[in-house]
Amino acid sequence: MGEMADYTLDSGPYSHIWSGREYQKRAMNMKVFVKDVRMAFASIFKATTVNGEGEPAYSAQFIVPPTSPNVKTLDAALLETATQKWGDQGPGILKELIKRGRVCFIHDAKRNPSGDPYDGFEGNFSMSARARQEARPMTIGRAREVLVEADGVLYGGCYVNAQVELWAQDNQYGKRVNAQLLGVQFVRDGDAFTGGSRVRAEDFEDLSDEAEDGVDDLM
Repeated sequence: MGEMADYTLDSGPYSHIWSGREYQKRAMNMKVFVKDVRMAFASIFKATTVNGEGEPAYSAQFIVPPTSPNVKTLDAALLETATQKWGDQGPGILKELIKRGRVCFIHDAKRNPSGDPYDGFEGNFSMSARARQEARPMTIGRAREVLVEADGVLYGGCYVNAQVELWAQDNQYGKRVNAQLLGVQFVRDGDAFTGGSRVRAEDFEDLSDEAEDGVDDLM
């Protein structure tokens, strides 16, 4: 991840949700609804490990344009989660976590080991979310129907609504602000990251009213 510029929370990119605001007491785990974002690196139907290490988990990355209203929502959620966890020290701790990339939402692209943005992340911000193996995220369609992997509706590259729950970590592995993935809803198609084109039933002609001469000829 590229180095982020130094700033204070009351004068930098978080000033729109920090300056002059009183924070009401809420539960430390904060649910956030992120709308119409492009999904990438999706492992939402089967829990997987990272390079064969650690416990299997469900996960996804979400591409967030800098001009999206989701940016303000996620910035506010990060700050409130940190404040609820660490009190008056929360804003300062969050500032350091942002610099080190130890937050679930960053004002930068997701980058490969060489430092280059992954495909589709260029010029965008990124959010990551995970769910433990025993807590598979809900996967639904536009009409809130349940979707399974075989439906082929949810895939890396499509646009979704996502519900996540932010929580602050402070243990032997250090401090972070993470996002648990609660659910994903299909919104619209996008270019698939797998390189193949998406095929829908409506791409074919409706032949129900045509004679089946060709079929009869084969019999």
